[in-house]
Amino acid sequence: MSRSKARYIMIGGFLGAGKTTTVGRLARHLTDLGLRVGLITNDQAGGLVDTKLLRGQGFATEEIAGGCFCCRFNTLVEAAGRLAEQSRPDVFIAEPVGSCTDLVATVTYPLRRMYGDNFTIAPLAVLVDPVRARRVFGLDAGGSFSSKVAYIFKKQLEEADLIVISKSDLIGDKERGELQEVLAREFPLAEILSASPRQETGLEELFARLLSDEQARRNPMAVDYETYAEGEALLGWLNATVILTAGEEFDANAFLQDLAAAVQERLRAAGAEIAHFKMTYSPDDGIAGELASIHLVRSDHLPEAGMELDEPSEGGQLIVNLRAEADPTALMQTVQASLDAVLPVFPSLSARIDHEEHFRPGKPVPTHRDA
Repeated sequence: MSRSKARYIMIGGFLGAGKTTTVGRLARHLTDLGLRVGLITNDQAGGLVDTKLLRGQGFATEEIAGGCFCCRFNTLVEAAGRLAEQSRPDVFIAEPVGSCTDLVATVTYPLRRMYGDNFTIAPLAVLVDPVRARRVFGLDAGGSFSSKVAYIFKKQLEEADLIVISKSDLIGDKERGELQEVLAREFPLAEILSASPRQETGLEELFARLLSDEQARRNPMAVDYETYAEGEALLGWLNATVILTAGEEFDANAFLQDLAAAVQERLRAAGAEIAHFKMTYSPDDGIAGELASIHLVRSDHLPEAGMELDEPSEGGQLIVNLRAEADPTALMQTVQASLDAVLPVFPSLSARIDHEEHFRPGKPVPTHRDA
């Protein structure tokens, strides 16, 4: 790593691949090495759970909303500038939208061309959920996406320098070997790694590559932007902020579990495939950075608690991020119906939706695209 230039690392991957957990682990690793770190998160709308989680871990984090990095390139550079003014990071870690692809031609190549005196560019690492990937590539049956959404999933892997089988603990050695063979055959220019960010195994090699290697210089992949846009438009997007108020203390961890299960049950009954569903709860009466969180990465997967509160709460802020192959209005209706169903279990609790955005992403229009 050059000490005269900041390092730019981008960790991509489809919705639910484990990007935020990996970014947090990498940021902590770099901090332990004595390096200053700045994080940049990205979403189609404001109010991002990932930003809340990373800031809750104490990292300086900028959030870019309203489009992918490719379409908000100038905003990405401005965010890096703000972080540079605040803490002069040695390393910037960027986490793009999970439905975004073509990052090499639209982000890292322009960044190197225009700001090569300021940054060295790490290899593009793309994480892949092994259960989701085995279904997309026909190795297993189970809920998956339509062909145009799968097109984005595969294009993300095609441009990767490093494909990381994230959550590798979810499958056995035989299944992992089969998936590695498919990925190596389909994407011969990428190196295949395995890691489990949650269990903190296999990360050393990935982190070493991200710090020492340079991004490969090769022709950007071909992308059919019409198919790309149609695939993104099939995904419903919901970001909501809910204010919870309780007359007496309630178990926020249990509330998140019940609400996640209620949303999952309704979407599964409607035949909607969940891409990623995340929630955080910040208690008003807690210390700074104290959170409860939960996430769900497939319709047939169990909701998983991330962070938990040690004590009951009297109220606070709930942030909901839900992405699924479904109508966005139906997503909002599902969350509201689920709130209505769960609240009677917590008799003194009331909920007020303070802000919400539900939509389908528009067609990507990159600021730059370097060939």
